[in-house]
Amino acid sequence: MLAKVTSCGLIGLGGYQVQVEVDANAGMPYVEIVGLADIAIKESKERVRSAIKNSDLDYPLCRIIVNLAPADLRKEGPLYDLPIALGILAASGQLSLEGLENSIVLGELSLDGRVRRVNGVLPMMIDARARGVRRAFVPAENGEEAAYIRGLEVIPVGSLRQMVALLRGEETAEAVRPHPFRQEDDPGPDADFRYIKGQEVAKHAVEIAVAGGHNILLIGPPGSGKTMLARAIPSILPPLTFEEALEVTQVHSVSGLLKDGIVRKRPFRSPHHSASMAALIGGGPKSRPGTISEACHGVLYLDELTEFKRETLEALRQPLEDGVVSVERVNAKVDYPANFMLVASMNPCPCGYYGDPSGKCRCTQGQIHRYLSKISGPLLSRIDLHIEVARPRHAELNDKAEGESSASIRRRVEAARERQRLRYAGEGILTNSQLHGGMFDKYCALDRDGRQMLEMAFTRLHLSARAYRRILMVARTIADLEGCEDIAAAHVAEAIQYRSLDRKYWGGEGQ
Repeated sequence: MLAKVTSCGLIGLGGYQVQVEVDANAGMPYVEIVGLADIAIKESKERVRSAIKNSDLDYPLCRIIVNLAPADLRKEGPLYDLPIALGILAASGQLSLEGLENSIVLGELSLDGRVRRVNGVLPMMIDARARGVRRAFVPAENGEEAAYIRGLEVIPVGSLRQMVALLRGEETAEAVRPHPFRQEDDPGPDADFRYIKGQEVAKHAVEIAVAGGHNILLIGPPGSGKTMLARAIPSILPPLTFEEALEVTQVHSVSGLLKDGIVRKRPFRSPHHSASMAALIGGGPKSRPGTISEACHGVLYLDELTEFKRETLEALRQPLEDGVVSVERVNAKVDYPANFMLVASMNPCPCGYYGDPSGKCRCTQGQIHRYLSKISGPLLSRIDLHIEVARPRHAELNDKAEGESSASIRRRVEAARERQRLRYAGEGILTNSQLHGGMFDKYCALDRDGRQMLEMAFTRLHLSARAYRRILMVARTIADLEGCEDIAAAHVAEAIQYRSLDRKYWGGEGQ
């Protein structure tokens, strides 16, 4: 007897329909799973057998063939345990599948018949809704996550026994009530800008970077406060919108980082400098998203930038430019979102004290050159603000007065972001850092003084075309923070100032 149960699969963040076909015929007891199944699926026959027996159901002693269609797409993970179990019970005449019309089923089974959570439920639900599926049976632990997708009836299932009772009409299916999205009120971390002594220039530069979504590099000696500045950034980030939260949650769901519900706070990811390219960018045998995708719509903080492998840093160039990372492997090609704000910090030389007034630096020019050359010109040119962070003076550290709070700075950031949202409505972008093509002429027009100042900087600093555009982006953000609709010469001058360190450390602008 043949039985069919509809489930889902994933390629990157895109879902697709998987038909679980089970055929039970007389013969020697045997189970074969076909359809490009990975090891986790191949092992499901043992989990399913134990789950059926421990749920007080009869496991058929016959020849069973399980096909996962389409057969030309690789299937991964244990999410097909539950549909396979239902197919076996239906194919052996113990269960009717009439209640699964226009429905999908997914879930991992434990040996005692409980249904465990699986990864990637949210993008699967989005795909199912797009295909017109009316109902989804998902693990109870995934119910909160799936309930944010409106237009789809989500039925949480805690065990195989419960699922069978639902199909037999012995229990009533209770759908999870759709949840309204509520933004995270608490900005999060313990760090607050009010506790950072001195560093007024650096704090203002960080505010500009957050307001426009710009990448920023902090350069300074050990103990100058670079890490503290970076760790305080989440406290001034604007709250996630529902659309942004949905995209971040999809990535975290596929990565297995999602614990419950939906991501409400902008992510802050800080990988160790020993992280591999696949861990940072994405890939591996299963083409999983990397840290840069997990930081989407949030912050990627790379501390001790020069300690990262050069090839790993170079792999950041394309995602920084496009906001998307393409992971290509022999068996898969997937695109993941990578629209993140890069925050990096580094020392100016191997010992860390090059240019410090203390005169502690004993590095040779050759050592300094080799150290700084780990950061290539093309990567450097994709970082909008280059900020020198000097060690605070004793008077600043001893000052008992608190600085401006993160809450106050955050209000200015949110106001600037709101101006950008209204300005770019219908353009497909959210922040100034995403400007491209003809948008510069439309939204970054300069007066005569501004044009002359930028022309002079372009010549004297040997700016690349990319650096020229990024100065315009930063100037646009500075104007937004001040509530100005037009970009003034003062805004351009300040934006240029944030790239002037190139001459001091690298001898000019990277191409």
